[in-house]
Amino acid sequence: MSDNAPINAVNTRCLVMFSASNSSVQRATLIGLFAPICWGMSVSLIRGIAEGFGLAQGQTLLYLVATICLFFTIGLPRFDRMDKRYLFIAIPTANLSSLSFCLAIFTSDGGAQTMEVGMVNYLWPSLTILFAVLFNRVQTRWWLFPGLIVAFAGIVVILAGGNGFSIADFILRFQHNPVSYLLGLSAAVTWAAFSSMTKAWGGNTNPSTFIFAIDTTIFGLLWLSGLAEGPTEIQMRGLLSVLFGGIAIGVAYAAWTHGMSKGNITILAAASYFTPVLSCVFAMFWINAQLDSSFWSGVALVVIGSLLCWDATERGVKAKLKNNSHQE
Repeated sequence: MSDNAPINAVNTRCLVMFSASNSSVQRATLIGLFAPICWGMSVSLIRGIAEGFGLAQGQTLLYLVATICLFFTIGLPRFDRMDKRYLFIAIPTANLSSLSFCLAIFTSDGGAQTMEVGMVNYLWPSLTILFAVLFNRVQTRWWLFPGLIVAFAGIVVILAGGNGFSIADFILRFQHNPVSYLLGLSAAVTWAAFSSMTKAWGGNTNPSTFIFAIDTTIFGLLWLSGLAEGPTEIQMRGLLSVLFGGIAIGVAYAAWTHGMSKGNITILAAASYFTPVLSCVFAMFWINAQLDSSFWSGVALVVIGSLLCWDATERGVKAKLKNNSHQE
């Protein structure tokens, strides 16, 4: 037998393990990609829920349906196997993100301000990638950051629509009602932080059912306290929005958490830029929304920016693997 036989056997075993690991990451990333699709569907549905039920009652019913859906699909997490940091830091952070976003929309003055609060909240994909680079040690290239700027510019164009976006008007509205904008920023930062914590501490647990149960309790208490009034008449469209919206959000949350813990965090964050694109396309069918030329201009920017982010990450990972092979 050759003296190199044991070494070759070890190398072969390492290649098999690497291939299996890479396949697992790709599978988890594909599962995570369902999240932006479902979020895109849920935007119009949530709008219908808010109009049909009000803030507290609508969110309570929405999260209740999501909780039931997740309970019968992925079940409850194993708390004995969960990292304590994930249980006591990451999960409350996710709940804070949900509450901040809902309150940001609720406290906005509507119209242009609601759109701008949405823009502020859509900083979360950029922040997710930034946190991945800073805290999760994700390798990347310098053109990641121009890609983030281009993709976010596409979000601004899409949400602004044909009316355009005025920085001066934005500053005036911020001075008039800073709370709504700060809540939108809080939602973005906390969601990006939760995604980063999931990558670091999530392990093999998926706490989505538990998180939605807490959200249901929070908004249920707001509803019962009488701080937010519900509608006097409930229509079938609102009920359908609750049903489909709850399922969509539940699937999105479970898929995103799984993808963040086991998949490629930067690819998923870059793909999440397509959420407003998909929401606008879905709105064409659900609420008969009209898409003008500015929408497609924004889509083009989102595509270019996302491709730059993906390429920067892929080249960074390949460079790291190449350096490691040279060192060995």
